[in-house]
Amino acid sequence: MCVMQSSTWMTPNESSIFFTRLVLMNTILVVDDERLIRELCCHALTEYRVLLAEDSEEALRLYEKEPVDLVLSDVMMPGSSGLDLLCQIKRLDPNAVVVIMTGFSEKEVILQALKEGADDFIHKPLNLLMLKSVVEKALTKKILKEEVAHLKKLDRFKNNFLSLISHKFKTPITAISLFLQNTTHGVYETSDSGFNASAAMALDEAKHLTKMVDDLLVFSAVMEGAENIEREPSDLNLLIANALSLSRDKKSKPGIETDFFHQKIPMLQLDRKKISFALQQIIDNAYKFSGEEGHVAISIHSDESRACVMVSDTGIGMPAEELPKIFEKFYQIDPDNTGQVRGFGLGLFYAREFIRQHDGGIMVDSHPGLGTTVTITLPCQ
Repeated sequence: MCVMQSSTWMTPNESSIFFTRLVLMNTILVVDDERLIRELCCHALTEYRVLLAEDSEEALRLYEKEPVDLVLSDVMMPGSSGLDLLCQIKRLDPNAVVVIMTGFSEKEVILQALKEGADDFIHKPLNLLMLKSVVEKALTKKILKEEVAHLKKLDRFKNNFLSLISHKFKTPITAISLFLQNTTHGVYETSDSGFNASAAMALDEAKHLTKMVDDLLVFSAVMEGAENIEREPSDLNLLIANALSLSRDKKSKPGIETDFFHQKIPMLQLDRKKISFALQQIIDNAYKFSGEEGHVAISIHSDESRACVMVSDTGIGMPAEELPKIFEKFYQIDPDNTGQVRGFGLGLFYAREFIRQHDGGIMVDSHPGLGTTVTITLPCQ
């Protein structure tokens, strides 16, 4: 299918079928200054969505605007050559798949293209059966490259996560171990105030270990189905109320006043597990980064298209330079520079991912010493 302008109107049903087919098809961008070559490629690749460009500049504009699975480019063109286009596309996406069409058999051209990351070649004049075979092979290569990149990403994540866990567990385990060793060796008299203080510290660290294990189980369940979404009618008010009732950070700070302003809004089509997780992370943080006293306010409202949840606190706040980082994996705010912030730095990362899966958005407004406001928007339909 070649993508071109048409004056023919489609019915809504025809339009839906058309765009569904576009989504299911791989997209090939054919770049050649000869119109006949572009049309031949288009007619030969009917099982694909084909975009056409007559030079490198037009090809780059299309590549940056449209989802493209494979670029099929001539070498010799007016202006920038196909090799220049190859270099520019590989800079935009090192995993992009580019097949070079050339009428030249000079080794220098082929070696230069290989050096710049060309995935395959096809010689002119074109053999249409060979063209289809090269495209199919290159697309298969693209799938393999994406799978390898995904596995490498998972491996890096696993290594980073294991390193983080070992670091987080080491401090409380060391504290508990020292207390038990001192007790075993008779360092304390059970009536000493030092013993009572150390016992309280060990108990606190044991509770912290329990919390981290619980968090690991939650993250394990969340990550297992991170890419799937199962929507069902959901009452956002109930999800927020449930998150408040489960918040351990809220229970640990009874001096913080909480206001939850209910509002009747339409039922939303949500993955309850994922949105509940996102709400839990944001609500917990409102208490976690507040002092022993303060105020947390949660409000909800909606219009015809979107529902909005605002979570505000009077806590320590954050400087502007911290805000772009807080949704990164493993990043944790450390206002006292202790290096001992509790948690894994994954909550807000997955909260944003899950909200985005619902075509929603999340914004943070914060100022040091003045608190933080997090705003979540979700579509009503």
